Amino acid sequence: MTGRVAALLAAFALGGCGLFGIGGDAAKKPMPLGEIKPTVTPKAVWTASVGKARDQHFHPAPSAGRVYAAAEDGTVTILEEDTGKLVARLDAKKKLSSGVGVEAATIIVGTIKGDVIALDPSGKVLWTAQVAGEVLAPATVTTSSALVRTSDGRIFAFGLADGKRRWVYQRATPPLLLRGESGVVATATNVVAGYPGGKLVALDIEDGKLTWEVTVALPRGATELERVADVAGLPVIDGGRICAAAFQGKVACFDIQGATTAWSRDISSATGLSFAGTNVYLTDDKDNVHALDKATGASRWKQDKLLRRKLTLPVAFEGSVVVGDSLGYLHVLSADDGSIVGRLALDGTAVTSLVPTRNGLYVQTAGGTLTLVRF
Repeated sequence: MTGRVAALLAAFALGGCGLFGIGGDAAKKPMPLGEIKPTVTPKAVWTASVGKARDQHFHPAPSAGRVYAAAEDGTVTILEEDTGKLVARLDAKKKLSSGVGVEAATIIVGTIKGDVIALDPSGKVLWTAQVAGEVLAPATVTTSSALVRTSDGRIFAFGLADGKRRWVYQRATPPLLLRGESGVVATATNVVAGYPGGKLVALDIEDGKLTWEVTVALPRGATELERVADVAGLPVIDGGRICAAAFQGKVACFDIQGATTAWSRDISSATGLSFAGTNVYLTDDKDNVHALDKATGASRWKQDKLLRRKLTLPVAFEGSVVVGDSLGYLHVLSADDGSIVGRLALDGTAVTSLVPTRNGLYVQTAGGTLTLVRF
């Protein structure tokens, strides 16, 4: 924790506004990769250059046979899903910090200066909006709205067709915030988001009014830094249950009907969690990968051979669990016991996002490559 604390204190001293990011332990090197006996062979079906991410984390968005990817320099690349063949390369004409949200013929990207830009597939600007804050997470796009979250926690709903603001939700925040790319999850009736202080809230999707609120983790400690307990990543909804993870806090699941706690575990995560089958998967702040029983929270397994490699959120894909690291590797873990059963070297730069689909696993890196991986 020492290196992380030092980084956070430095950001607090320099940032003024109290937003900060977390990094790996500078005093310790990433754990070297050991020999494995592969039983799964991940292969790159195609690789395309989509522009560098630099300090941002972009997420590719597959939609209707195409995949959309953004880059820091303002480029939005459209590729054929099956072949990786270039369909179009658009220019948002501003440096980007988030993307991509896609619905039908509307592409949504955001900037660090608070611009929300809607493009059509030819690159024409359909509308722009200003949210006066960093847009770090991809917009969540429904058939009628673009839901945009700023780094200070405000959530805006814009009409997808015209960009007019429908509502905005904001709440008081503590002096220090986890500077992350946490967006929102939309259901038919609600918008769900995690907040500082370990809170998870649901807002009415039509007017932004608070529907319910639960506590994932309570802040603990004597200093502002020690009391950071922000919900990280996206909450995950499965039927009548919703789960979320908090940095320096807990991972917990709730029964939505009645907003009651089903279970919680003392595990700190800055990347959130994912579901597959009967398991919940997450990476903790030391880069252990955990599998927990979705019904009870009991530990199924823990993989501790990838420490300090700055792992991504684990995702389930074709019966296995996949994580990326900051040195450009994909690691395939057994869903049964967490053992490393496969590995793939990419472009040598940090893996920033993994998007599993029926077509394959889309992997975007900081170095600007998008790869479709299949086993």
